[in-house]
Amino acid sequence: MSCATSAAWAQSPALEALRQRPAEDEVIYFLLPDRFENGDMANDRGGLTGDRLTTGYDPTDPGFYHGGDLKGLTERLDYIQGLGATALWIAPVFRNKPVQGRPGQESAAYHGYWITDFTRVDPHLGTDEDFRALVDAAHARGMKVYLDIVINHTADVIQYRECPANDCDYRWSRDYPVQRRGGLDGDPINPDFDGTDVARIVRPDYAYTPYVPAGEETAKAPVWLNEVGLYHNRGNSAWYGESALDGDFAGLDDVMTEHPRVVRGFIEVYGDWIERYGIDGYRIDTVKHVDPTFWQAFVPAMLARAEAAGIPNFHIFGEIYAFEPGELARHTRVDGLPSVLDFAWQRAVQESVAGTQGADRLARVIHSDPVYEGGEAAALRLPTFIGNHDMGRIGHLILKERPDISDRELLDRATLAQAMMILGRGVPVIYYGDEQGFTGDGDDRRSRQDMFETRVPSYADDRRIGRASGPFDTEAEMYRRITEMTRVRAADPRLRRGRVLVRTADQTPGILALSRLDDAGETLVVFNTATEARQVNVQVDVGSADWRSLIGTCPTASAAPGAVSVSVPALGYIVCVSEGPVT
Repeated sequence: MSCATSAAWAQSPALEALRQRPAEDEVIYFLLPDRFENGDMANDRGGLTGDRLTTGYDPTDPGFYHGGDLKGLTERLDYIQGLGATALWIAPVFRNKPVQGRPGQESAAYHGYWITDFTRVDPHLGTDEDFRALVDAAHARGMKVYLDIVINHTADVIQYRECPANDCDYRWSRDYPVQRRGGLDGDPINPDFDGTDVARIVRPDYAYTPYVPAGEETAKAPVWLNEVGLYHNRGNSAWYGESALDGDFAGLDDVMTEHPRVVRGFIEVYGDWIERYGIDGYRIDTVKHVDPTFWQAFVPAMLARAEAAGIPNFHIFGEIYAFEPGELARHTRVDGLPSVLDFAWQRAVQESVAGTQGADRLARVIHSDPVYEGGEAAALRLPTFIGNHDMGRIGHLILKERPDISDRELLDRATLAQAMMILGRGVPVIYYGDEQGFTGDGDDRRSRQDMFETRVPSYADDRRIGRASGPFDTEAEMYRRITEMTRVRAADPRLRRGRVLVRTADQTPGILALSRLDDAGETLVVFNTATEARQVNVQVDVGSADWRSLIGTCPTASAAPGAVSVSVPALGYIVCVSEGPVT
């Protein structure tokens, strides 16, 4: 999309209002297009012919394409917006290698993370114009679009001659230095490599002998991605040490992200998507497996491209699969990422609502907010979530700890988890299908159910949370409960931007009370993770005297200056508001 088109956008009052909305105001809805809605059956096989190992299409198998696409998603925007979501996070839409895997272990790229062409939409999902239509339709409704992107790796194209079964273990640089062929005693190669400037590496066969199978020499786009020397070629990651950066991610080709050509190339690729389509943010996959110097160049470049395109609040958040705030925050301080997915919040909510930790578990996460670059204010922009396409859904995680609980208790615990996410701190991310009560049988493909009528037996027999009567049911019990939460969050700016103060945090299952404060008043959110109702006194601001209820039953006045007495149902929550200057 040209700069002229971007300038035309700025003349639209609705779009201008969307552009000015800060990241912390959003409620994000995350989905995999292939599993959401099928709007065009003609693209189910991606324009390919043959069996499922060629086309990738098999709607009865959880590891293959099921037919969802961008047209189907566009048709369901009203449903998503009705839930209270203001932004879409869409799994990668780029062209993928349709099928990969050893014989007998093949699966398809329905999830979008096996990219070969970073410049075009995968034909299983539709066309570039379908993506443009989706973005335009979302923007017309005041909804942002965040695109899931991958930089660490491409699809598995490069092979190694030493391991025809494609099962190479990682070869460490201490044993296989770049300057020698095949080990410490090997023939000298790459004599000009000084250990720092990877542009001086001319031969990529220092650890293994990489090659591209016949017929795939130009499989990737842009064309520079077909250069074998722009990959580390050291075998599969061992998930620690240097292998976490330089190893192949379960066989996927690991890009040499410290190479200047790679840095320039990905800045060109993803800057172009901003300018062509006017998207509003990037979720970045597998951040911790990429050299930090890449992010230090890439992030400022993306923000500058977005600013030039008239998108001042372009939201970038990275995936770091780690559960300690310090490890997450390191990537905001060292890598320079503006924000990261809050895995620490996820784990704390999971353990709290499952009853395996006290109510103070989430308080400890909040107390760590100052460690992020930008401090507590930056923590308000961290996307929070309670389950996803990798670890599984919150319903499954609860049932894993409490397999014999009643349907009612499962509903209450799952609702409480959603409340902690939506009404707590940060930018909530609703995982598609949670609002329909999906639970799933585990992680990965077992948590990637079809929103439309499924043909996968293991999806069809899932235990459901609450009442629901078919696909996209806006009267489903979880849909209505989440909608109430998002409505309250949208109506109260303190729940989005207010300073967070932990008031009460029981060390056993019980009360967690949070105040959200600004100059105009105080909003008190009280969660009860215990299985019995609690009547408690909670410290509040001395200036907070008169109260009204947003959710649940709240007192009309404080019991004394600086203290309010509240009653919270078992596995329940309340939201109370006091308007007036905070002292």
